[in-house]
Amino acid sequence: MKVLAITGYKPFELGIFKQDDKALYYIKKAIKNRLIAFLDEGLEWILISGQLGTELWAAEAAYDLQEEYPDLKVAVITPFYEQEKNWKEPNKELYEAVLAQADYEASLTHRPYESPLQFKQKNQFFIDKSDGLLLLYDPEKEGSPKYMLGTAEKRREQDGYPIYFITMDDLRVTVEEDSYL
Repeated sequence: MKVLAITGYKPFELGIFKQDDKALYYIKKAIKNRLIAFLDEGLEWILISGQLGTELWAAEAAYDLQEEYPDLKVAVITPFYEQEKNWKEPNKELYEAVLAQADYEASLTHRPYESPLQFKQKNQFFIDKSDGLLLLYDPEKEGSPKYMLGTAEKRREQDGYPIYFITMDDLRVTVEEDSYL
């Protein structure tokens, strides 16, 4: 697998409202653990749209791993221009920091937000251009990632496209493993 699309919950869907929330340490650690396994199998790029939450956390995790895995690259392809326009200042700062380190940055539609169709187009683009999808998502706790998952499931029916999950149970295991160290 060369290109891995990553998405998942937004912060509010997990009850995370501060960037220093202790839960983020474990979420990023779980993402890093999965990325390391993919890197050992030839992963070269992670692909995110720069949405708040899982996607920005995944980019931060990838940047942390770049010291040990310098060939890992991050692409941020937004669904439209200025997606961060109405975000609060701390979120904009995090977004700008992620973009500043990205190896590739582009906007899919080259226009500001016009309609939900831009998100649908983004989901299809990500599934078409990646070799697999990693979601921080638990089917027991539905949320915004369900749309990307639906697009990925359609492709999986056609060609076996791989879909990987980090679930709430996986996060619990990460916390438990960390407490044994």
